[in-house]
Amino acid sequence: MQEEVEMTTKPQKQRDHVAVETQDAVPVPAAQHAAWYQLLQAHSKIIQEVEARLLRAGQIPHQWYDVLVTLEKAPGQRLRMSELAGSIVTSRSTLTRLVDRLEAEGLLRREACPNDLRGSYAVLTPAGAKARLAAWPIVSRSIVELFASHVSDQEADVIAKALGRVADSSSDCRC
Repeated sequence: MQEEVEMTTKPQKQRDHVAVETQDAVPVPAAQHAAWYQLLQAHSKIIQEVEARLLRAGQIPHQWYDVLVTLEKAPGQRLRMSELAGSIVTSRSTLTRLVDRLEAEGLLRREACPNDLRGSYAVLTPAGAKARLAAWPIVSRSIVELFASHVSDQEADVIAKALGRVADSSSDCRC
């Protein structure tokens, strides 16, 4: 039987005297809990190091790179803002401010949606494509040094398939 990480069922006090009941928490299998924790730790450390390397090289910040590469891969190099928000790791409010900065730098432009006056598209500009391409040597070297050199081809296949299943199932989640 798999070992599970037990969560307390006692109310926990937080600031402002709000009690949180954890009795509805479910046991998390130890192996999956450890994998979850390591995924978060690895992601955090790698992204921080990629960011530092990009900034030392005078390139765009990693969040900008993430938006630009996402647009570059999109059909027509454009996405509705809601689609872009679902494709990158940031909150909607942060994305709005980020897109404002990228637009001010000329790296993308907004276009109104012809059939939805409230919606808009983020569209990659030639300057945005150039900035993304200039940052790629730093990003690619970081991928190899910080991730690929620590993972075999077989492990990479397992990781990609497992995380692909998680991503696919998460898009169906109505949590």
